[in-house]
Amino acid sequence: MKRLLQAEETLSRVTANIEEVIVGKRREIQYVLVALLCQGHILIEDVPGVGKTTLVRALARSLGCDFSRIQFTPDLLPTDVTGVSVYNQRTGSFEFRPGPIMSQVVLADEINRTSPKTQSALLECMEEGQVTVDGVTYPLPRPFFVLATQNPVEYEGTFPLPEAQLDRFLLRLRLGYPTFEEERSIIQRANHPPLSQLGQVVSAAEILSLQEAVRQVYVDDSVLDYLVTLVQATRSHPDIYLGASPRSSIALYRTSQALAMVRGRSFVTPDDVKEMAPLVLAHRLILQPECQLRGAGAEALVEELLGQIPVPAGVRTYAAKRT
Repeated sequence: MKRLLQAEETLSRVTANIEEVIVGKRREIQYVLVALLCQGHILIEDVPGVGKTTLVRALARSLGCDFSRIQFTPDLLPTDVTGVSVYNQRTGSFEFRPGPIMSQVVLADEINRTSPKTQSALLECMEEGQVTVDGVTYPLPRPFFVLATQNPVEYEGTFPLPEAQLDRFLLRLRLGYPTFEEERSIIQRANHPPLSQLGQVVSAAEILSLQEAVRQVYVDDSVLDYLVTLVQATRSHPDIYLGASPRSSIALYRTSQALAMVRGRSFVTPDDVKEMAPLVLAHRLILQPECQLRGAGAEALVEELLGQIPVPAGVRTYAAKRT
């Protein structure tokens, strides 16, 4: 319990620090921390100008981590991302010059603007935490966190992410427009550059420790059964051509644990599973063509399944098991 309280206090400091520059998006900030705790990666899909880049920069500053930004364009090469081996005439040998992916927090900006060949350069990095160039493997720094962005409205000159690439993202997130009061506050802060003044509030070592601790968050068997039932239901829904894989089940399990820790609990509730399900599952589903023609979205189908599957009772008893 003491370790849990320490984790909640640490994560609250990070959240409060990011909120110095990101207004009214506490829930979305918590989701970013969920992915960080799970050692996963995030696809932020939203229109320009809602604070995606600011959020990533604020996170890196709060953690005191190395930050790099990769602007994905049609002419970007895989070696522009991973790095390249260059022949040194003085030493008579090849030297590895690391690319921008060799950083702790990486912003992959407009990832769908580059070719599938360059997109695939991220697969090994995101899945295995390493880069292989000319047959030599280089480990990536820890923690390693990729936050990619793409515009869901403008598709001209883009290359849609293949299913294998989408599956590497633990969560797909949208920030959305601010409310009236939030936008007033954003404008009032525009004359002050708070991002450059943000300081580090936690260390990388603390984050690595939390990544280990989150696996100890308790999941009752009834909640696990509820989670598995939900994932399996995506494979039999008539509007879904390809349902969620076992990798999705693991992702939903781990993110539910992380959300519980972020909210200060040592146990997972069905509400944690329900909250994370659309963010974890929707971008992994392939819908039937006729469903797409009707304009139905994957998130709506996940919500439909959540409304059909009975929620296990007795949630309050889980706290007693862990305290």
